[in-house]
Amino acid sequence: MSEIITIQKNKVFNYSQAVDLLPLIYRLTEDSSKQVKYLMSCVDALQDKNCETSLNLQERINLIIEKWQNKLERLGVKPKGLWLADFDNGQGYFCWKYPETQILFHHGYQDGFTGRILLREEESHENSHSPN
Repeated sequence: MSEIITIQKNKVFNYSQAVDLLPLIYRLTEDSSKQVKYLMSCVDALQDKNCETSLNLQERINLIIEKWQNKLERLGVKPKGLWLADFDNGQGYFCWKYPETQILFHHGYQDGFTGRILLREEESHENSHSPN
């Protein structure tokens, strides 16, 4: 059985490539987020958060998040927090957080989410033509 999506551990994206991949990343994230929200509401509804049902739900939540992270990694995208994805651009990261509908931010390799900088239109256009 051949693998449909090849594992891309160290992929470098130009802006256009990241934008092209975003609809898939968005759908994967939206689906996982909805499942986690539902299961969290089930946990919240339980009186005893340490009961077997609660622990099973929490385990399912962790599995959904882990699967989401693995899917992003197989696409070459780095999950950097809950529903947060970084696309390596060779000089840092294009940064996206669900439910944003566009990639509007970037940051350096040493900076995290709090170091996000708004992409200027000319930067995103310029990066869309940079070589792989």
